Amino acid sequence: MGEYLAGEPGARQARGLAPMHARRRVEFTRNSRMTAASPSANGARPLQGIRVLDFTRVLAGPYCTALFADLGADVLKIEPPNGDDYRHIGPFHKDGSSAVFEAVNRGKRSIVLDLATADHRTIALELASGADVVVENFRPGVADKLGIGWATLSRHNPRLVYASISGFGQNGPNALRPAYDIIIQAMSGIMAVTGDPDGPPTLIGESIADVVCGLFGSWAILAALVERDRTGSGRYIDIAMFDAMMALQPLVVARYLATGVAPQRMGNRHALSVPFGAFAARDGTFVLAVLNDKLFTALAHLIGKPELVVNPRFASDSQRAANEAELRADIESWSRPLTASEAVSALVAAGVPAAEVMDTAQALASSQATARPLLQELAHPDLGRTFVPEQPARFQNASRGGLKAAPRLSEHTHAVLADPARAWD
Repeated sequence: MGEYLAGEPGARQARGLAPMHARRRVEFTRNSRMTAASPSANGARPLQGIRVLDFTRVLAGPYCTALFADLGADVLKIEPPNGDDYRHIGPFHKDGSSAVFEAVNRGKRSIVLDLATADHRTIALELASGADVVVENFRPGVADKLGIGWATLSRHNPRLVYASISGFGQNGPNALRPAYDIIIQAMSGIMAVTGDPDGPPTLIGESIADVVCGLFGSWAILAALVERDRTGSGRYIDIAMFDAMMALQPLVVARYLATGVAPQRMGNRHALSVPFGAFAARDGTFVLAVLNDKLFTALAHLIGKPELVVNPRFASDSQRAANEAELRADIESWSRPLTASEAVSALVAAGVPAAEVMDTAQALASSQATARPLLQELAHPDLGRTFVPEQPARFQNASRGGLKAAPRLSEHTHAVLADPARAWD
């Protein structure tokens, strides 16, 4: 998430831009907007006509606004003179562009503004006056200092939906603390329940706090847009990574509230059900999920041990959990001579949920991912044919794919500022 003030001291002029000496009041027409009552043309995307002014950087905010771009919204990304920090984070493509920046800024436009200058703050205000949504992820208080806070922008645009994304929210003792994914994972309890019971707390292998916060942010903004159609008024939204990660753990929190005991690491085991987890095969690892007696009966017969069904040590979930090591040995005595693929095929045929453990490359190349394309091909001006992820929901009669590449820094600045009144056309 972005933590620093846009426009570092000394960077008083945006790249390639002259100051605006003549200030023009921008008038925006809203007749072309899609509203809740407007029918979608066949193939139109659900958010076509929605205008998003994006002051975010790094991951949580850009992921939030990328979801809007996927669904047809016009997302105008405002960058400081040196660009979004993620432009400088690898891995890099052969043209020097950041792969992670490309992934979470797909489909947007980019203009450079130095918000430390009055002229560029005026431009930002003009653009916000015609926007439906503003998203920022500065440190709490910074947007207000820059003149682009909710109080200022909503006076000029009462219909504006404004979302502030931050690590800990706009208030509370940690509000001004720097927040990165690893910090939020540590403080939210998710690391404490992730990893092997005998090992250290373990990070989830994705910047999950950023991504989940961006996802909840997009959900909240859409709710506010629905409300605006009913009331005619905008809404301010305060969304925090810490809060989002706590909301992502309903089962963990429920277990604590019910027992008063903080859940601990279980490794690849399920906290309540057995057998449920990862098991060894001859050439790798597979998982299976047995959540009821019917599935346990099917598993017992498959592995050639039907007597397990009537064994009192395995008569219920709690008893199976108490004797997990013995049950695991029985299962792996069956699976270790088999490949993971063979074990999974047999389990699935018997009606027991199971899967091989795949890496990212295998998952993306799988028949399921191929049947429901999760990556979309796009034409990149420098890289040619390349791929980016796309939001997963499939809307009836709405097209997918056709995404535009992430913008180059300042790519749209001159076009937008040459005629700000038509910036959203």
